[in-house]
Amino acid sequence: MTHPGEPHTGGLAGRLNWLRAGVLGANDGIVSTAGLVVGVAGATLAAGPILTAGLAGLVAGAVSMALGEYVSVSSQRDTERALLAKERTELAESPEQELDELTALYEAKGLTAATARLVAEELTAKDAFAAHADAELGIDPDALTNPWHAAGASAIAFTIGSLLPLIAILLPPPHLRVPVTFTVVILALAVTGAVSARLGSAGITRAVTRLVGGGALAMAVTFGIGQLVGAAVG
Repeated sequence: MTHPGEPHTGGLAGRLNWLRAGVLGANDGIVSTAGLVVGVAGATLAAGPILTAGLAGLVAGAVSMALGEYVSVSSQRDTERALLAKERTELAESPEQELDELTALYEAKGLTAATARLVAEELTAKDAFAAHADAELGIDPDALTNPWHAAGASAIAFTIGSLLPLIAILLPPPHLRVPVTFTVVILALAVTGAVSARLGSAGITRAVTRLVGGGALAMAVTFGIGQLVGAAVG
């Protein structure tokens, strides 16, 4: 249910990564909570058990998402810090060798040897550490991903997604709870699937079909299990 921390890319690409992660987190909330409340509704249409199960699933899922994202991004941040510390040490101990290395990196990008050397020397004179962090590591030392922000964003996205099926199953009359929830969830998954596909520059039809099909299957299975359990207990 958790997703790995998004790699730090900065700028528009970084914001799109976080937005895509938010959409995926909301999808997790929609599908997992919908499956849970529909499953309980298969056993009983009483509002109390459905609300209790839905809230428990929402809280547990949000905490799980936040914890997973925090651990993942913290590990990424620790790795980035270690790489930056190593780069600082290398610059302090072998500045000429590091200058040659930076020159080679720019030559590999297509610059002539003379131009690459000039660029490397000018960037080194301005801020050698920032130049090497960017060219060698692809890291902005001043914009490392914050694990607390990532955890909070994941928890919020999951909670928002979870609230949709929870509200959808509690508001209608008892005999309409499951059909209304099924319809609302399918529509929500279609919208979020289209958004995530657009953000990822993927085919919308395939993404929506895959997401809607998975969500419908999850609800159908949990509803069937709920009915079997309800009949056995009753």
